[in-house]
Amino acid sequence: MAPHGNPIFSGAVVAPEGAEPYIAVARQERGHQGLGKDPMSSFDDRQDQFEKKFAHDAGLRFKAEARRNKLLGQWAAGLLGLSGEKAEAYAKSIVAADLQEKGDEDVFRKLRADFDAAGVAQSDHQIRRHMEDFLAKAIEEIQAKG
Repeated sequence: MAPHGNPIFSGAVVAPEGAEPYIAVARQERGHQGLGKDPMSSFDDRQDQFEKKFAHDAGLRFKAEARRNKLLGQWAAGLLGLSGEKAEAYAKSIVAADLQEKGDEDVFRKLRADFDAAGVAQSDHQIRRHMEDFLAKAIEEIQAKG
């Protein structure tokens, strides 16, 4: 028995000899077995749902970052004096730069180097701020599409 005389707190199941433990019987009668399902089956179902949600969220994050990089590339192209096909090609190069390594540092380094080479005055803070703003805009656009 547990300190308060309650077998539930002791971790032990109490049942008369030869009978099923009353806790298990009471839980089955109240439907605590996942509405007749095997508890492990319910756990596996929940795990599958979490894995699908994680994969879905990762896919959305990838799309949002790719869209952000395109917007970022278009913005940067304007600052670099590029237009038309050259601006689009530059935006694509920003999207491609993000595939070099995990995270945003590869994109930041490319922008920083390109701005420095062209004499464009943008602080690290300004570049990172635009990266954040364009990510928020990309997420809004993706959510609006459904």
